[in-house]
Amino acid sequence: MQRVFSGIQPTGIPHLGNYLGAIRNWVTLQKDHDCFFCLVDMHTLTMPWTPRALREQTLGSTACLLASGIDPTRLYNQSAVSAHARLGWIFDCVSRLGWLNRMTQFKDKAGKHRENHSAGLYVYPNLMAADILAFHATRVPVGDDQRQHLELANDIAQKFNHDMGVDFFPHIDPLIPPHAARVMSLRDGSKKMSKSDPSAQSRLVLTDTADEIAQKIRRAKTDPDALPSEEAGLEGRPEARNLLTIYAAMTDTTLSDVLASFGGQGFGSFKSALADMLVEKLAPVAHETRQLLKNEDHLLHVLRTGAERARSVSEPIVSEAERLVGFLR
Repeated sequence: MQRVFSGIQPTGIPHLGNYLGAIRNWVTLQKDHDCFFCLVDMHTLTMPWTPRALREQTLGSTACLLASGIDPTRLYNQSAVSAHARLGWIFDCVSRLGWLNRMTQFKDKAGKHRENHSAGLYVYPNLMAADILAFHATRVPVGDDQRQHLELANDIAQKFNHDMGVDFFPHIDPLIPPHAARVMSLRDGSKKMSKSDPSAQSRLVLTDTADEIAQKIRRAKTDPDALPSEEAGLEGRPEARNLLTIYAAMTDTTLSDVLASFGGQGFGSFKSALADMLVEKLAPVAHETRQLLKNEDHLLHVLRTGAERARSVSEPIVSEAERLVGFLR
């Protein structure tokens, strides 16, 4: 059984894009893989945060993941397992500045004010490599925006093995879902759905009530034309493509199948069908999330139990890495 590692930042309640892009895939993977799913709270510190918000968001994310079907024994928060930070420092010293300078996500996040950002934002790809390799994970679910970081993780593993004269860290292969949905904002089909968007109407979050889901879909931006019967008719219509993509992804069908059912219709009837379907599938997750959030002790117990399991696997691996670099044990 291959080992899988994946993480999600607890920067707010997960939205539909998080659910379709990662969480739902995690639920499937845990059936036939040795999985470790991590709330990467250490990565959250690379951008502005407040202690109270971080704590609340970590608990909120935990509740959402459990409500979505994640096995509680596989879930933990990163900061509770010291192996991440210890191996992260070793990798800071193995990784090269030239490699980090090529990381496009730092350039995107830092923008024109890179000198004002934390050193953590610059080196966090090294910590991401440590997250994976602390478990000798060989498979990682990634989207296109994370491919470069996975390549860096393999470069770091290869250099460590070469420098230490060992074959210790394994090669990591990306796990890319065959029909990964790219979910865009409900207010602007050219932008990804995001927790940071100032408009709450731009996203569906996993705590939305049935009424909120229906209202957001009803208000979602569209265009005046009817839905086409073929995918070519979606050219230059990002909002239409986004809503149709959401329907296809949530019903495990293709865009062509959805167009065959709704082509020629106006958005009114399609939005009504989309809202009904989303309420049916997401409202139970939202209800369970709200119930779990009422029991903080249970959520803390889940994270502590998951951290114990994570430590039992990562501790011997990272201790051996420390011995290999010459640390006294």
